[in-house]
Amino acid sequence: MQGKRKVLQEKKKRITLTSKEISELLAEGIVTVVLLLLLNVAILVVLDSVVRNSPSLENAIWGTKNAFANQMNTDFFLSFRNFFVPAFFLVDMAVLYWRLIRRYRQMQLRHIISELHYIANGNYDHRIPFELSGDLSRVVSSINGLVDSTVAAIEDERRIEKSKDELITNVSHDIRTPLTSIIGYLGLIEDRQFHSQEDLLKYTHTAYVKAKQMKVLVEDLFEYTKVRQPSVPINITSFDMTQLVEQLAADFELEASKKQIEIHVVSSPEHFIMDGDTEKLVRVFNNLLSNALKYGKGAKHIIIEVEKVGTEAVITVKNDGAMIPKRALDSLFDRFYRVEESRSQETGGTGLGLAIAQSIIALHGGYIYAKSDTNWTAFIMHLPVTRNNPEELDTEETLSDTKKKRGLRK
Repeated sequence: MQGKRKVLQEKKKRITLTSKEISELLAEGIVTVVLLLLLNVAILVVLDSVVRNSPSLENAIWGTKNAFANQMNTDFFLSFRNFFVPAFFLVDMAVLYWRLIRRYRQMQLRHIISELHYIANGNYDHRIPFELSGDLSRVVSSINGLVDSTVAAIEDERRIEKSKDELITNVSHDIRTPLTSIIGYLGLIEDRQFHSQEDLLKYTHTAYVKAKQMKVLVEDLFEYTKVRQPSVPINITSFDMTQLVEQLAADFELEASKKQIEIHVVSSPEHFIMDGDTEKLVRVFNNLLSNALKYGKGAKHIIIEVEKVGTEAVITVKNDGAMIPKRALDSLFDRFYRVEESRSQETGGTGLGLAIAQSIIALHGGYIYAKSDTNWTAFIMHLPVTRNNPEELDTEETLSDTKKKRGLRK
């Protein structure tokens, strides 16, 4: 970010020539003037000789001088010297100007190349600041644009590498914890360090529970990496959204009743058909309902609201349990993020559920965000009712839009 601010603050400036370059220009000018004077004298001598030996050429020159004199109403050009000296002077000035401009352009190009080498040496925050005109201005703009795109690509690559490293670190940590327990208890069994059949069953049960936790983590990780791929296929079918959530509410009814929580479905209109991949959307609702049951401390109600607003389906899954801290709302959908680390370990959460839900919603061209206060904690999804070309969706762009839209609704 500092580099970007530096680039934005860098003002355009004109190229300042060094004393050596100014000396080069003066030398170029002097040499050009001397050569032109010698050329003029040579031309005059040759021309005078030719004119003396060619009456027709002399008549032509004399006619031209008369035409100039009559046109300008003066006899100034009737003199041989007065006629050719101004003509040679204009031509000489044009040649001198062209030579100096040409050399000055070469010096400008030298400065541009020097700036380019400075950037190539690792100073990617720097941009060529020269205020130029013509082709050189377009060259400088193209170079700066190329550097911008290169720096952006490098930053993206670094971000991807950092993301991969974080993913490996988090997965290694989450797998190592249950794996250590499994190895430990199986080691006790292997060394026959148990005193009774009850101890043996306890050790094997603990190892079994930890192995199941590892299985859940691996499955969630596989699902997360799969839905993050831009080319992942989604099987679009038409279905009744209200009927889908009612079925899901019925599936969770037994688990909810054990915790004395009631699940209600509110739909407006009562039924409506929309397009989507039902298998993946079921995964989203399963994650949201499971989280509400696991982490909604003190909740008595879970309400699923289904509403059709224009061309969008707005689905809200909310509970009246403990409020999520405001500082945690922006990070809820980050992979492996847990609001309370100890609580997540107790309940066996992987920290991938909401990240998977966000990716699936993004694949459908929608977005999801969370709101929480003392009354309700709500996860709100916006999905298009109809889908035409799901393959054309770019997952990464959609996820970026999701974060922006979440920010607008804080």
